[in-house]
Amino acid sequence: MAMAETLDLSVYVKRQDDGTAHLDLAVEGIDCAACIGEIEGGLSDLPGLLSARLNYTTHRLALQWRGDLDPARVVEELRRLGYRAHPFRARAVEEEEARRAQWLLKCLAVAGFASMNIMLLAVSVWSGNATDISPETRDFFHWLAALISLPAVAYAGQPFFRSAIGALKKGRTNMDVPITIGIMLALVMSVIETINHAENTYFDSVVMLLFFLLCGRYLDQAMRRRTRAVAGNLASLRAEVAHRLDGAGDATLVPVAALAPGDRVLVRPGERIPVDGTVLSGASEVDESLVTGETTLRALHVGDAVYAGSLNHAGALTVRVTAAGQGTLLDEVERLLENASAAKSRYRQLADRVARAYAPVVHGAAALTAIIWIATGASVHDAVITAVAVLIITCPCALALAIPVVQVVASGALFRSNVLLNSGDALERLAAVDTVVFDKTGTLTLPEMRVANTGAIRPELLETAARLALSSHHPLAGAAAREARDPRPFEGAVEEPGRGVRAVVDGAEIRLGSPSFCGAEDLAAAMAETDPQASLIAFSRGRERAVLLVRQALRPDAARVVGALQALGLDCRILSGDRPEAVAPVAEALGIATWQGDAKPADKIAELEQLKAQGRRILMVGDGLNDAPALAAADISISPITAADLTQAQADAVFLGDRLAPVLDAVRISRRAHALMRQNLTIALVYNLFAVPLAFLGYVTPLVAALAMSGSSSIVTLNALRARGGIAPPKTDSSPQAAPAASALQGA
Repeated sequence: MAMAETLDLSVYVKRQDDGTAHLDLAVEGIDCAACIGEIEGGLSDLPGLLSARLNYTTHRLALQWRGDLDPARVVEELRRLGYRAHPFRARAVEEEEARRAQWLLKCLAVAGFASMNIMLLAVSVWSGNATDISPETRDFFHWLAALISLPAVAYAGQPFFRSAIGALKKGRTNMDVPITIGIMLALVMSVIETINHAENTYFDSVVMLLFFLLCGRYLDQAMRRRTRAVAGNLASLRAEVAHRLDGAGDATLVPVAALAPGDRVLVRPGERIPVDGTVLSGASEVDESLVTGETTLRALHVGDAVYAGSLNHAGALTVRVTAAGQGTLLDEVERLLENASAAKSRYRQLADRVARAYAPVVHGAAALTAIIWIATGASVHDAVITAVAVLIITCPCALALAIPVVQVVASGALFRSNVLLNSGDALERLAAVDTVVFDKTGTLTLPEMRVANTGAIRPELLETAARLALSSHHPLAGAAAREARDPRPFEGAVEEPGRGVRAVVDGAEIRLGSPSFCGAEDLAAAMAETDPQASLIAFSRGRERAVLLVRQALRPDAARVVGALQALGLDCRILSGDRPEAVAPVAEALGIATWQGDAKPADKIAELEQLKAQGRRILMVGDGLNDAPALAAADISISPITAADLTQAQADAVFLGDRLAPVLDAVRISRRAHALMRQNLTIALVYNLFAVPLAFLGYVTPLVAALAMSGSSSIVTLNALRARGGIAPPKTDSSPQAAPAASALQGA
């Protein structure tokens, strides 16, 4: 007796820091958007499963659970639902999708070829005087049409037949069930009519129906593959191997997965940087356009950060690894892009629920139509044909596609604009904002800043401050950390959000943060008078005090973007924890009239709550650890990719690069997508409002029903594609004060 095989997927399970487990599965057999609800709903009762989210674009099922759930149970449950699943591998999924696209194209070609031939037969029969055609000749042409259409339908209808049979075997229905029933009924009726020597058959209608249905399905497949290709380009940025340096400086070629934080790697000119890390030696220029969106080459020097996927242009670099394989910026981009495609908005949840409830309504409407027609004296033939038309025309394909296609296309457009969503309803909330609140440091200004007065601080004291800064996530602390020669942070350092970081070293407490936190208010006030436009970060050790002056520059397009947002009717404000003296020139340069400095986390939340009480819809843009509570309190929030991990976790979206333009693009694209979602829902509902009564009254043939149903699906898909366009570059701010002030800040 053979032993039952068990499926072991443990090698593919990723254990998270919070104790949960994650697994990505590739799911086969997904034919329409309604499959999303069937799969996610079917898995919801598994004990321990926290979430199951299916990405309609990539057919990737993301599972997260807590406890000892065996992932093989998920695979078995999917098999029971009629789907096959295996560990997700991007290359394998791409190959499978390419094969499916080729198969759909073959089915489409067969349906088109058969349709043309049957139409030629019909033209040949009816081109002359119809009364001159003998019954024998008409029957011959009908049988010839049957000979062409039956094998053509058997082959070209496989995408629908397989899906419908699989659903019925599991005791459920999907959108392909009414299509299959309609096709089979029309074929059976046509064969019966041919046997009974009737004048009319529907072979041509059936084949044309398949042709138009396949056109819509292939269009949907092509659109999803094209959108997925944008994300798939990220995979090409990954280096598979790296040159790891040993203690003697000798290089060994190793897989990137074998690298660990702290390792040193050699990156030669022309190679892609395989890891996230810090430059230890060498100087070069790197192309980060495919990673951060910045097209200008960035000069690299010792101490600068580098990201996996960047292309090294000029010189050889020695890089200390901070993240490799997992946890790199490239991984974060892929994760956020995956979330953007898989997440569900309120509109999409509504469309999914309606589409699921529609299946029994479709079958009930068709059956009721046949019963009413027969009860009112119609022939069985006419009743069945009318029921077939109702069955086909009421299929909710357009309704199921109305929202997902907009969301997929808009997510792709946002990705091309360097914006990555992290929330399902972010598009809808972004479209509703009327107020934009910016943090200053690291948001309106570039995240990488430098200490300007290093020569005025004792080197040993500066080194201690810099090492303590390594334990902070604040951008100002990052500027101090770049001065550290020893890259090891102090043990036991504790960060207090909005105040600073502290530790005990050699029995003495050291602090780095705001002047009040370090007891250096007087020294900071004196330094501020000498350089009012510099940001201040204080340091204390025992009785010693020092204040570091940090210079910052506006993002290169900040003035233009703020002007464009204001032109869209948005009220732009600055809410910063920095000194008012440092915030004022930034607000003046950007033409922002309402601003506030010295705002602690609680102050920011209070200000946002006050604005919300006035009925404002607020977009918060910030990056510091102290911005995380405000980001959570806002209606919608965006952070740069360089923000602290906690800040990114609270943000609904992140943007890449040194420019602020992605924030403007996010607002524009979301407004356009929101309008298209409503348009698509209106199109789908209006279509059914007019089409169903006409079909019920017998004014619509099965062929016209197929044209109408396929046409409505194609219309909502093509309408969704408009979300890709319409994003113009922001206009230059022409205010007389903006340009000189901005220029002054850039040089600061």
